Amino acid sequence: MDPLLAEFLGTMILIIMGVGVCASNALTDSFAEKTGWVLIAFGWGLGVFLGVIVAGPYSGGHLNPAVTISLALAGKFPWVDVLPFAAMQVLGAFTGAGLVWYQFSDHYNRTTDAGAIKGTFCTGPAIPNLPKNIYSEALGTFILVFVVLMFSEPSLLMSDGMEGKVGLGAIGALPVGLLVVGIGMSLGSTTGYAINPARDLGPRFLHSIVPIKHKGTSDWGYSWVPILGPIIGGAVAAGLFLLII
Repeated sequence: MDPLLAEFLGTMILIIMGVGVCASNALTDSFAEKTGWVLIAFGWGLGVFLGVIVAGPYSGGHLNPAVTISLALAGKFPWVDVLPFAAMQVLGAFTGAGLVWYQFSDHYNRTTDAGAIKGTFCTGPAIPNLPKNIYSEALGTFILVFVVLMFSEPSLLMSDGMEGKVGLGAIGALPVGLLVVGIGMSLGSTTGYAINPARDLGPRFLHSIVPIKHKGTSDWGYSWVPILGPIIGGAVAAGLFLLII
């Protein structure tokens, strides 16, 4: 499989499972309504697990622009492939969110809480405090990327001849899924742990265009936080990796 197609499909599956578990928990008349944070954390972890199974053998299973950028900073991925990977990740996230929206569209239209609706698509702070919100996203992404870097072994030549089959799949689908569950349970409750610019940006854009009765605003004023925070956290992880290795 082409690595770009693998990133698209892997990220799409990740978002189908992640946005799906959020919709199941938040939307009116879902059988899983109000089942709570543990369900959400495991749903996202299993989404990463499945996405890595699909993409890992072909692209490394980045599924996340912050991971891709961090691997390039650490010298484990070619810079020329960063933008194409990130574009396919955002497109995959947008597509996955769209598929979930269509399945749950009746439930979306029965739900009157605009915040709950938006929260199924994208993240927001439990307590608005931009410096700490950025820190929250950075710390979660730091844990994700640093663990991946410590276990990464490249084995696939990319377009410029560099070995680049490095990503979340480097530590195995099940371990990385459990890693994301752990990040969600321990660190995710302050900002919803995007820890992935594509995971937030693609579904947020989808939220802004789909017809939902009570959807409210897409809160674009906050949208840069789950982009900048993960990139900062991943860059720090890459810097620490280079320093100690």
